[in-house]
This record gives sequence, C-alpha cells and structure tokens, in this order.
Amino acid sequence: MKKFWVLFSLFILPLVFYIFLSKGIYKYSNLPILTEDVIDLKIISSATTATFSEKLTVVCFLGSDIKNAKASLFNLNQTIYKRYYQKPFFQMVAILPQGLENEYSETIQELSAFTDISKWHFIYPNEVNTTLLFDSFETPFKLNENGYSENAYIIDMELRLRGRKDDEDTKGGKLYGYNMKSVAILKNKMKDDIDIIYYQLKKSAEKKDRRKREI
Repeated sequence: MKKFWVLFSLFILPLVFYIFLSKGIYKYSNLPILTEDVIDLKIISSATTATFSEKLTVVCFLGSDIKNAKASLFNLNQTIYKRYYQKPFFQMVAILPQGLENEYSETIQELSAFTDISKWHFIYPNEVNTTLLFDSFETPFKLNENGYSENAYIIDMELRLRGRKDDEDTKGGKLYGYNMKSVAILKNKMKDDIDIIYYQLKKSAEKKDRRKREI
C-alpha cells in the first residue's frame, strides 16, 4: 500500500494535474470576439496619432464629471495599466469631452506624478464622434448624460471588441465591459482576460516561428 501511494504521488498525481491544467488552458485560451469592425480612433479625432490597429487597447469613456471620472481613471491605472504598460502592443485610451482639456490637465498631471503615462492616450473628440465610437462597440449600454461609461473595454489588434460569453455574473452571460469602480472585477476578470489575449499572441508567434523553421 505504501508503494502504491508513493507511485501515485510521483506519477499519477502529476499526470492528473497536467490534464486538468491543460483542459483549463484550452477552455480559457480563447477570449470571445463580441463585436467586429470597431471604428478607429483616427476617424473620431484628427488631432490624435493613436490607433487601435496593431495594438491591444483598454479604452474608457470618462465624461465631464471629473470627480467621478478621476476615481475610475485611478482604479484603472493602478489595477490594469501598471501591470501591462511595459508589455508589447499595450496601450490605454481615455475618451474625454472636447473643450475640457484644461479641466483634465490637473488630473493627468497628478497621474503622471507617480506613473509613466507614455502608454496612455487622452483624446478629446466632439460629442457626436464620441457617441459614434461608443456605438460601434455594439454593447447594450449607453453613455450617460455626461458622456461617461462605468465600464472599460478591450479592443484587440484587429479592431474587435473582446469579452466573455459565459460570465456567471452577467445576465445572458455576455460581458462587454469591465466595471472600473470595482477593483475586484478589474483584478479578477479584466486582468485574466488580458492575460488570455497575451497567451493567444504568444501561441500564434510560436506557430509562425515553427512554420519558418519548417520552410
């Protein structure tokens, strides 16, 4: 009996763990595409050089209530931006109301005091173009009267909105965006989903390398 448990712990248990882990990776290694053909940032603002193309973007709509926006911005910065800003392709985009550049400058300066904000883009389109961009995400949500959305959104390198189709906390299962007011959601859901996309990018790069070596 003792030999059996020794063999079990040395061979069988690791094998079971490996199978479990492999199934888990398979299940969560493909973050669903919820919307195709999101419009690019260049369409809504001629003043920006930022683009969704070839970037992995987290985008938020902060609106004209700066006090409310600041809390969401700093949550997102602390929980998501600081974790990923040094990774390739990553960027953050904040959509802010046209005409509030001076009002937001103090908040942005405060952010830059303890963060390298080089991967942050602050864009000030007019109200029509802000709505145009948001509506292209094709979510069931609307911007509020201040142009604010409580959710941050993931846009992949091919201008597609990514999210979940089987989220246990969302009615109907589809998770289009991640509540910026909830650190738990940002840590436990958005972080995991960004990790999945990077996992996909890594696997795709490995496949390309294998093909090149086979040629």
